[in-house]
Amino acid sequence: MLDTTPLIAAVDRFADRLRAAPQSRLQRGAAAEALALARELAVRSQLSEEPGAEPRVMPDAGMFAAADQITVAGRDLAVVLRDEEELTEAVRLVEEALARAGV
Repeated sequence: MLDTTPLIAAVDRFADRLRAAPQSRLQRGAAAEALALARELAVRSQLSEEPGAEPRVMPDAGMFAAADQITVAGRDLAVVLRDEEELTEAVRLVEEALARAGV
């Protein structure tokens, strides 16, 4: 079984930073960056479970839900990851999004 602790830790770190961020920071793009990440993680998870299927798009539930959305999407992906390469790529995506979000 693949140890997905690095992905869970990266997602939790991003979510915690979002929850602690002021509303102004969320409005200036941090929440949008988080939503984009959540959508990407959700698509990867869905395609891993159902290759070739048309992935559903995660809805925009508002800036205050962004932390929860990346948490859910990240944990969903962690369950279906198959190898170290996919895990490394997912962690990289989270870390890059966190840096762009500026939180």
